[in-house]
Amino acid sequence: MKINAETPDEITELLQKAGYISNIGISTALLLASKLARPLLIEGQPGCGKTSLAKALSDVTEGDLVRLQCYRGLGIENTSYEWDHMRQFLRIRIEGELGEQESTENIEKSIFEEEYLLERPVLQALRNSDRSILLIDELDRAGEEIEAFLLEVLDENQLTIPELGTIKSDDPPIIIITSNRTRKISDALKRRCLYLYLEPPEMDRELKIVRMKVPSLDEHITTQLVEFMQTIRYQENLMRIPGISETLDWAMALAELEVEIITPDIVKRSLSTIVKEPEDLELLKGETVDRILENINKGSGT
Repeated sequence: MKINAETPDEITELLQKAGYISNIGISTALLLASKLARPLLIEGQPGCGKTSLAKALSDVTEGDLVRLQCYRGLGIENTSYEWDHMRQFLRIRIEGELGEQESTENIEKSIFEEEYLLERPVLQALRNSDRSILLIDELDRAGEEIEAFLLEVLDENQLTIPELGTIKSDDPPIIIITSNRTRKISDALKRRCLYLYLEPPEMDRELKIVRMKVPSLDEHITTQLVEFMQTIRYQENLMRIPGISETLDWAMALAELEVEIITPDIVKRSLSTIVKEPEDLELLKGETVDRILENINKGSGT
């Protein structure tokens, strides 16, 4: 599957129509992944827009988003395929009750046929590759054995099922892999992918995102809010850097509260939308908020 675009700017325009504000780095990475038919590994802090990028891409291409959500303990049978053991057992039992005299070898072959195969995300995407976007989400949460298993798919666009043979896709799906970097992704997997690291959005891009997603918010409040978020990301001792998802949560909260100006009291009352660690709550309840807002207001002349 390919993206119907020839330049990064065209991809930026397409993504904007799907509700995603891109930049030259993101759009170029997507264009190259499409042109070269290579998986794209996207890393970054939680809430920086990795998963939403894949969702927007499925809208842009009008493709089917096939999502593999990774987690600790994820097994291969939940990743690509598994056999319908209940139906296989029933087949063996029925044949036994009917007194069928098939050989053990023939019975084994008969229960490992397509009708007993259950497709999971990887196999589903390969078999419908002309219209699929495979999102392997938060790969860092899964074990290294899952990475090793995926190498064949990423390298050769194929999956080998011992009982059936190799299933290959001549027109590979778009593959997006995301990681929050809770552990290091193997070099073997990285070599098979193009790479994109999503930084927190720069000022202009974050303003555009908030304007698009929360159009009801006053323009002055939007500017104040984004300047505040841009500033606190560089605060020392902050345990978790808030991403664009926190920015949007805060913007929607301020819109609901019909806030006319962001004051220290407003910030402290709505901190639960910005920070998610108790240590960060304490840090921003002190004079830090007052100082940041004072500097923002000085800069804007208010």
